[in-house]
Amino acid sequence: MRIIIGISGGIAAYKIPFLIRLLKKSGAEVKCILTPSAVDFISPIVVSALSNEPVGIDFWNKETGEWNNHVAYGEWADLLVIAPATANTIAKMATGACDNLLLATYLSMRNKTLVVPAMDLDMYKHPSFLRNIEQLTKDGVTILPASEGELASGLFGQGRMEEPEIILTKIQEILKTKTPLLGKTVLITAGPTHEAIDPVRFIGNSSSGKMGFALAETAIALGAKVVLISGPTNCTLTHDALEIIHVTTADEMLAEVKAKWEACSMGIFSAAVADYKPATVSDTKIKKVDDVLHIELVKNPDIVSWASNNKKENQLTIGFALETNNEKENALEKLKKKNMNIIILNSLNEKGAGFEKDTNKITIFDSKGDTKIFDLKHKKSVAIDIFDYIIEYSK
Repeated sequence: MRIIIGISGGIAAYKIPFLIRLLKKSGAEVKCILTPSAVDFISPIVVSALSNEPVGIDFWNKETGEWNNHVAYGEWADLLVIAPATANTIAKMATGACDNLLLATYLSMRNKTLVVPAMDLDMYKHPSFLRNIEQLTKDGVTILPASEGELASGLFGQGRMEEPEIILTKIQEILKTKTPLLGKTVLITAGPTHEAIDPVRFIGNSSSGKMGFALAETAIALGAKVVLISGPTNCTLTHDALEIIHVTTADEMLAEVKAKWEACSMGIFSAAVADYKPATVSDTKIKKVDDVLHIELVKNPDIVSWASNNKKENQLTIGFALETNNEKENALEKLKKKNMNIIILNSLNEKGAGFEKDTNKITIFDSKGDTKIFDLKHKKSVAIDIFDYIIEYSK
């Protein structure tokens, strides 16, 4: 979710830091615009620190010499939330007035606007205010009515801005089509596994983990909580909706999957798990003495198969198949053998696909018999394609 919070000059502005925190914790990106009078009620420094973004106030930033582009704001945001919305700001919106950055952004919004009024009870009942609210509703603006309570004047009645938790719920309701994974937990495995031979050597592969981390980032953007179980990788990702667990071996990865699987709606198993591991691990470094070194290998556990064989009716398993020959046949065999819902094929024969690259070219097969081929794309775009497919498959 990309949210702009427009703050106008009312005492209820003191609640906005709590709203920013709630939005950030829910996975939203937040930018804030203050009207010039709002600066008297809330510090731009506080708003900027909590949102991790510069605060827009005037059309022209005198310190940097830059123009605050209201058109860019309007194109960026999924939703404009004006809270608190004073009688003055609402009147200007209803008449199309445009004398500050917030109003210019409102007029430039391509997506929806939510207005959260706050004022004294007599102002809230005034015919002119009610007329302006009616006009905004006709213009397609969503209004979250004020609640009853103690007001800044000392009076008691309707006019109190709704609490941040209620505003968050309304935002999620408006944007539910943009956050189809809201309320779901997605388990993702990423990167390689390293299977020790001795204290300094291991069996592994060149998986970078980029695909798995791109999937995790996309799942968060779609509203999900993510459990990311990653083998050794240089990739990093931090977010309030992310739990990242670092492992080294296939056995460790399986143990974490078993511990987390029951609470998850789906598992996307993008890790390149080593198929085999040494039967025994030397306690000391193996010296280079003989011309030939024999290492007995045994099969690693099949993590995807375990999840598929232990999934409930409402859980999905999605796997990957990296192939070098007979790509389609091998992928379809894995899909059936491992009882998966969806398998994503990528081939080392495709230029730009495979380990350690920023791009990937995939074909998706599913248990319903459907197939979809995608062009070569950046892995972040591939992650979006994968989730679009999963969401459509789940309908």
